[in-house]
Amino acid sequence: MVSSLKELIDESRLGLVDDPEERFISSGVSWEFYEALLAKLEDNSHYHVTYLDGILEIVSPSRKHESVKTRLASLIWLYLWKKQIKHFPLGSTTFKNQAKKAGAEPDECYCIGEEKEVPDLVIEVVVTSGSISKLETYRRLGVSEVCFWQLDKLKLYHLRDDAQDEQANIFTDTYGYEAITRSEVLPHLDIALLERCVLISESVEAGNEFYQNI
Repeated sequence: MVSSLKELIDESRLGLVDDPEERFISSGVSWEFYEALLAKLEDNSHYHVTYLDGILEIVSPSRKHESVKTRLASLIWLYLWKKQIKHFPLGSTTFKNQAKKAGAEPDECYCIGEEKEVPDLVIEVVVTSGSISKLETYRRLGVSEVCFWQLDKLKLYHLRDDAQDEQANIFTDTYGYEAITRSEVLPHLDIALLERCVLISESVEAGNEFYQNI
């Protein structure tokens, strides 16, 4: 486990992680330092960085995390292709807003219909919980819908609050997002089917099961 932010971003340490999912958190971090860190890690996709109100969280994803993320992305792509839904996958692109003091790199994200500055749908795989509220971060960035994979289930949230407000005025417990059972970005997507197929570890079997039932 690294003991300081300086040690973490030292080039000799990049990619050398012992913990299956190592998480580093630091408070009182300036926006300028956050930008410098992103530049430092630009060619290293091993780390995912989130920033909110001076709190910086850096995660080195585990093998389990990456496996689930890849299966989810593959099945969602299969759904979009079969249904011929025009979309723009943006992967783990960094989205940030200095005025809102927020920045994040989702596990996967998509613009539906046309490419936009901010994705319509963000996917986050949660293996170990963090200190930063991803929903508040994504509210400030203006992401319409966030989908968490946690404990072998999908939890969906749709933004109801005005992302321009300093704080959420409705659904305050979930930072302006309403918990929903069916995606509003992809309303015909069978969530129960997607959950079932993500749990099939063999990719061809999972893809066949999903494709035949969508």
